[in-house]
Amino acid sequence: QVQLVESGGGLLQPGGSLRLSCAASGMDFQMYSMAWYRQPPGKQRELVTTITSVLGGERTNYADSVKGRFIISRDNAKNMVYLQMNSLKPEDTAVYYCNVPGIEGAWGQGTQVTVSS
Repeated sequence: QVQLVESGGGLLQPGGSLRLSCAASGMDFQMYSMAWYRQPPGKQRELVTTITSVLGGERTNYADSVKGRFIISRDNAKNMVYLQMNSLKPEDTAVYYCNVPGIEGAWGQGTQVTVSS
C-alpha cells in the first residue's frame, strides 16, 4: 500500500522560499515518476511539476506559473521527493500534494502553504 507524507508547509511573506518534502513508502520508488499538485482556495487542483523515474532520466516539467521559481528533485536512496519554492507569490497559496502518476489514488494528505504580507 502506497503512502505519501508531505511536510514543510507554512506561512511566509512574498518573496520568501520554502522546501516541501514528500516521503514515499510501499512502492518501488525509483521506478515511478513523481508529481506535485496544488489546490488554491476555492479552485481546482492543478499540476505544478513532475519528475520522471530513474529509467526515465529524472526529467522535470513545470507549469508555466512556477517555471524558473520552483525546483523538483528526488532522492531515490531515501524515497523522497522535494519541491524547492523560491520567490513565492500570494497566488502560490494552496494546499500542496504529492502524487504518483502511475499509481491510481496515490496522494498524500497535503501541506498548506500560505504566502501573505
